Amino acid sequence: MTTAVFLEPLDVLFLRGNKLFGDPGSYGESLVPPWPSVAAGALRSRMLADAGVDLAAFADGAVGHPELGTPKGPGAFTLTAFHLARRRADGEVELFVAPPADLVISKGDDGKTHVRALAPTALANLGLMSSAPLPLQPVLAEPTRFKPESGVWLTEAGWCAYLGGKLPTPDQLLAPSALWALEPRVGVGLSAETRRADDGKLFTVQAVAMAADVGFLATVAGARLPKSGTVRFGGDGRAAAVRAVDKALPQPDYVAVARSGRCRLVLTTPALFAQGWLPNGVARADDGSLRLDLHGVRARLVCAAVPRAEVISGWDLAHRRPKPAERAAPAGSVYWFDELQATPEALAKLVERGLWSEACEDAARRAEGFNRVAIAPWTDHR
Repeated sequence: MTTAVFLEPLDVLFLRGNKLFGDPGSYGESLVPPWPSVAAGALRSRMLADAGVDLAAFADGAVGHPELGTPKGPGAFTLTAFHLARRRADGEVELFVAPPADLVISKGDDGKTHVRALAPTALANLGLMSSAPLPLQPVLAEPTRFKPESGVWLTEAGWCAYLGGKLPTPDQLLAPSALWALEPRVGVGLSAETRRADDGKLFTVQAVAMAADVGFLATVAGARLPKSGTVRFGGDGRAAAVRAVDKALPQPDYVAVARSGRCRLVLTTPALFAQGWLPNGVARADDGSLRLDLHGVRARLVCAAVPRAEVISGWDLAHRRPKPAERAAPAGSVYWFDELQATPEALAKLVERGLWSEACEDAARRAEGFNRVAIAPWTDHR
């Protein structure tokens, strides 16, 4: 069973990344959206408080929770989706998605916005050699130069179009200024001994002020979530209201995808893979090709658009220490597969389970919502 909640901030948020700050003159940047682990931690902390669990004993592993397990042995709780979202006047929640890496958004000399798609291309057939490890490379052939637009978001209608194999239209894009604003805030460093302000220890951090009715949509499997109240969200434990919502996430036509024999996998959250940029379940076959075999889905990896890796860390509240820093493939990374052998049910199962092997590589990170994926048709837009 999967349940969904809308988390609406009641104050500015401090969504810190993995960069140190707090030294005199330092500047702490916020990460929007935050890692899914922020939402997972907020919801799990609330569940422990509601159950009356002694947090110190839980941190030590002395007591557990029927759905959360223990810090060393996570239970059934799994964050399965985490998106920016906005509550409409009718109470419905609309999600927003960062454009996948195979979409190129630009503004022409006429001021109009254009949306184009990268096309997997065999450069060797064009007389161009490269050291790329896959047989096809994502290419955008354009007669003139242009500067891509960055920072825009797909509306839910745009995301549905993408999952349907179509290009989103310009009216299905939204500027980040419509969703949040960044506000610099000055902080004062405290003495660890006296808990008083230290002279000269001024630093600046970015506060995130979400627009009216804008928050985050989180879906969780394996646990009963709180339906109301508040959670402590992000740095400094700023409050966010919890509202249970009846929200079905957009899905592709799995029957059509399975019949086509090829597809795209799109990361919807950052992914921690044992082989760097290569998804879990991908291995090199005897013929030298890279093959996916995961949760009943078999296919050949032929192309990938993976932006620069990001570093995932976080704060381990149970043990009061930083989590290990790990390189991750960023959300929006796209992988093209052909020779697809899968039933529609297997494709849906892959999305439900995420890019984790049966013998999960990291149960704690799986529970926190990493390695989530969507499936889209492989459509030729040229």
